[in-house]
Amino acid sequence: MRLEKDLLGECQVPKQVYYGIHTMRAVNNFPLTDFKTHKKLIEAMAIIKKAAAAVNMDLGKLPKEVGSAIIEAADEVAEGKWQEQFVVDAFQGGAGTSTNMNVNEVIANRAIEILGGELGNYTIVHPINHVNLHQSTNDTYPTALRIAAIWLLKDLSDACAKLQQSLQTKEAEFAGVIKVGRTQLQDAVPIMLGQEFSAYAQAIARDRWRLYKVEERLRQVNLGGTAVGTGLNAPKKYIYMVTEKVRQYANVGLARAENTIDATQNADVFVEVSGLLKALAVNLSKIAHDLRLMSSGPKAGLGEISLPERQAGSSIMPGKVNPIIPEAVNQTAFHVMASDFAITLAAQSGQLELNAFLPLIAHHLLGSLEILTNCIHMFSDNCINGIKANDQNCLANLEKSLATVAALIPIIGYDQATQVARNASLTGMSIADTVMAMKLMTEERLQQVTNPKVLTKPGI
Repeated sequence: MRLEKDLLGECQVPKQVYYGIHTMRAVNNFPLTDFKTHKKLIEAMAIIKKAAAAVNMDLGKLPKEVGSAIIEAADEVAEGKWQEQFVVDAFQGGAGTSTNMNVNEVIANRAIEILGGELGNYTIVHPINHVNLHQSTNDTYPTALRIAAIWLLKDLSDACAKLQQSLQTKEAEFAGVIKVGRTQLQDAVPIMLGQEFSAYAQAIARDRWRLYKVEERLRQVNLGGTAVGTGLNAPKKYIYMVTEKVRQYANVGLARAENTIDATQNADVFVEVSGLLKALAVNLSKIAHDLRLMSSGPKAGLGEISLPERQAGSSIMPGKVNPIIPEAVNQTAFHVMASDFAITLAAQSGQLELNAFLPLIAHHLLGSLEILTNCIHMFSDNCINGIKANDQNCLANLEKSLATVAALIPIIGYDQATQVARNASLTGMSIADTVMAMKLMTEERLQQVTNPKVLTKPGI
């Protein structure tokens, strides 16, 4: 063990670890979950520390030897080399100070080691005086959160593009498969199976566009604003230079917020992003529900499509295969919706110059971005791409239904069409056979009216 000191006194820290007393106190104070700070947030924090060190060296505020060691250590952290050293619980008080200090201490101790010193010898590299120079948790943490969210948004947007393409492929494949449409789970007018998949593809395309546009909202950062956005203790040159450095290192288009006080205290942008993630979750869940319904049975349900068989479905019913991928999509969606509510509560609970609940926002926002990305890849690869249409079942369900009777209204009128539907229902005959039995039109005319291409397009 090594002994470290802070304003509260002394604390024992394991000798071999790269974190220090501030991290150790946070570990002891917040024994809440097994969740750790998201790795992308750590990566973004390390990039900010690297940028700050580079600017402070350029301005002569940081010795070259110290600054270079900090940059080397920060690069290693950004590459994920010391991930096991980030031990603070994702849920923490202090607006992210514990995570910021965890990063500061790991980078400082690694820099000390690079310079040939012993871990904990902060006379060589100090976590606050050197690594955290001209920064505050209150400008570095929210900036890192924005950067991490932008990175993950790009991954999610790419996943949405993939899912959209998968759905459009099925749209084309099923273009000639006619089936009964349903409203309120009751038989409605006919529709092509491909048309249903076109609606799914359009919904995902809409989500993809929303996510693309919302990235712009995350690019306004308060870096250089320090504690409350006023920029106290940060040189003016540093304030303008550090954002440019971060932009360069993170490969993300960033701009200094027009009002850094606003960007420090308000978290509504994260609610906005989360709301769009919720909208995507809603669309994914609706598609998953539809696929479960259309594949139900397969013998005693709708049985209109077959989903890929991924694993045995029951320990007691031999041969049973369940729609496990759509079910996993539904559960992912429910989780994202719940996370959105947590983000909403956390964002509206900030007071005055700072929101103390950013760690909760970070955990749920970054987690939702990641789980949705994974979910969509799973949905495309393990379900959508392998869906097969059961053409004969689709046609048989249509012929058993009263769905085609609506096409007769312009020719025989609503009242007589209603009588056709009533007679078909009572006798069990098809609509076509009932029309012929009632001698309401010729067989040739009936075939024209009930042609699938006519039934599923606008017009009379």
